Amino acid sequence: MLEGILIEGLIYGIMVLGVFITFRVLNFADMTVDGSFPLGAAIMAVMLTRGLSPAAAMGIAFLGGAAAGLITALIHTKLKIPDLLSGILTMTMLYSVNLRVMSNRANLSLLKVPTLFTKISDWAGAFMPPQWAIVIYCVIIVAVIKIVLDLFFHTDYGLSMGALGANPQLIISQGMNPDVIKISGICLANGLVAISGSLTAMYQGFGDVNLGTGMIVSGLASLMIGEFLIHSNKIGLLTLRVILGSILYRGLMYLARNYGYYVHMTANDLKLITGLLIILCIIISRSGFRGFSRKGGKQKTATPEAAPKTSPASSSGEAPHG
Repeated sequence: MLEGILIEGLIYGIMVLGVFITFRVLNFADMTVDGSFPLGAAIMAVMLTRGLSPAAAMGIAFLGGAAAGLITALIHTKLKIPDLLSGILTMTMLYSVNLRVMSNRANLSLLKVPTLFTKISDWAGAFMPPQWAIVIYCVIIVAVIKIVLDLFFHTDYGLSMGALGANPQLIISQGMNPDVIKISGICLANGLVAISGSLTAMYQGFGDVNLGTGMIVSGLASLMIGEFLIHSNKIGLLTLRVILGSILYRGLMYLARNYGYYVHMTANDLKLITGLLIILCIIISRSGFRGFSRKGGKQKTATPEAAPKTSPASSSGEAPHG
């Protein structure tokens, strides 16, 4: 039970990191996630069935997700279409793309194909329970991604990306192009989402075009849960609470699946629970309790440690509520 929650929480935590970058750092409501997640799973399934190594397949999945994010970003920045509609358009188009990737099949099984998780289970079987070996591997993968993100957001470019969501005029005044920064951030976010999708395909044993259904909602729920766990504006703690929120959310979903029958709830009610959970988080945050710093009753944007070194800290804009 616990190991399953940890594995799912860590794998989906990579997806939530992508949601964090778009919704909290860039202040960009990106719906592409529901399409880029199954895109990563589809790419992984196809690459593995063709004999490619899991590491190479994950790299291609990242590029595929980044390409999906690029389409959304270009629709938004070049065609001046609102962010929400841009993501919906890309998400809709990706459904057909994902079918094409899997040769017009809605589902591609990996049960007879050696995956990274099956190899880890076989290798670690003599030393420890296979599930715990997978947990350790997922911890390593997520830790590496978290550390790389933390280092990135400490660079001048990463700080500029953090400032963009709070104060775009500040970025313009520094002589930088906000569209370029926004495009790179959206590409990075969807690349991470696709990696999460590729790991999910290996863990569940199949790639499916419907894997991304409701993924953005669960990502927002995980993000908001994490915001109640740790009070900080430091990027290291921001990314940590995203991952912890994902694990806690998966734990809540496990309890709902396995013990919901006590209150006459079934697995069919999970989406309802997720939606109600997000509404509850928003109500609580508006009532005064919030993981972010507050000043004068207004919520600050969760920007990674504020702004570029050459400018004053910029975290005055109001963060999106999902």
